[in-house]
Amino acid sequence: MKITRVETPPTDLSIYESWDGPGSEDIEDKLTPDHVRDVVEIFQTPLTGHYNWDYSSADGRIRKLYRLGKELNWNADMDVDWSQNFPKDQVPLDQAFNPFNGWPTFEQMPEQERLRFGWHNLAWTLAQFMHGEQGALLVASQLASCAPSYDAKLYAASQTFDEARHVEVFTRYLQEKVGIFYPVNPNLKSLLDKILSDPRWDLKFIGMQIIIEGLALAAFNTLKMTAQDPLLKEIIHLVIRDEARHVTFGVNYLEDFVETLSEEEKEERAHFAFEACVVMRERLVSTEVFREFGWDEDEAREHVLASTIMEQFRNLLFTRIVPNLKRIGLLTDSVRPKFEELGILQFENLVNDGDIDWAELSKPLYGEAS
Repeated sequence: MKITRVETPPTDLSIYESWDGPGSEDIEDKLTPDHVRDVVEIFQTPLTGHYNWDYSSADGRIRKLYRLGKELNWNADMDVDWSQNFPKDQVPLDQAFNPFNGWPTFEQMPEQERLRFGWHNLAWTLAQFMHGEQGALLVASQLASCAPSYDAKLYAASQTFDEARHVEVFTRYLQEKVGIFYPVNPNLKSLLDKILSDPRWDLKFIGMQIIIEGLALAAFNTLKMTAQDPLLKEIIHLVIRDEARHVTFGVNYLEDFVETLSEEEKEERAHFAFEACVVMRERLVSTEVFREFGWDEDEAREHVLASTIMEQFRNLLFTRIVPNLKRIGLLTDSVRPKFEELGILQFENLVNDGDIDWAELSKPLYGEAS
């Protein structure tokens, strides 16, 4: 095993197979020495851990979520039908939701290039999910150490395994079914750096469980609607089941804790949550794909931001986050105008994840995935 240490994430995309055909179904046949080297970036964190010597369960909600996590575990090797192959000569996402429809730069591309763009756009989207899931894996492992209560430690440990499974399943789909690996988006990376390196355990909860996981959950539901590949729909269905528990855990645990903070501490966390939302909003722009296709990045970015479809999509992603921020007490008077300026304060009174829908979370794992 060769470990290469870097100061910043790689910026080059990786190609696992030729676009001339699907290649071997065995991923080992596609790997080169460059693919199998470990590229690592060191981060430092002044993590403050907590022992908990009271092993009694103080919060029935969190313990019940932990039990559901155990009951609804799934195995990416055995419970996903990897024999399914979606044709590479078909666009992988519903083109009715393509923000570049009608844009001259896109429309003037040859049909084969538009097809290639569709696959690259999917690859970029799934890669950001994969990178975000690795961040969630690292944060959940931190929370198992630094969360103060016994129930939270148990749940964080179970979530760590969930996140490992998510990294695994997205990585395998990208390697075996798409063949393209995009690097982490700088906006997502900056937020992960902040969450991982901050010593405050509750800020990790806010950044990961409320912002990143909340946005991912909404994005997964959208992808489940627009994906054309039944295998990808199957994967997303399983991941959504896990993510719904994670967000519910964050809201329920933080709701009680935030009440114990001083007003100054609440304001600090409220402003962090807002800034995290701004960063994640930029994370939705696939600049790296624009660069790969030689587009003017600023022009393409402006087109995306002005697109009605993308505006609706961005707003949809925050329909989960804003109500949850209000529920836990972080939609304070000082940040409300900022959220209104982003155009997402309108979602504050939608359904939040504080009131647990046990019937929904407890549904059998292998229900309808489409």
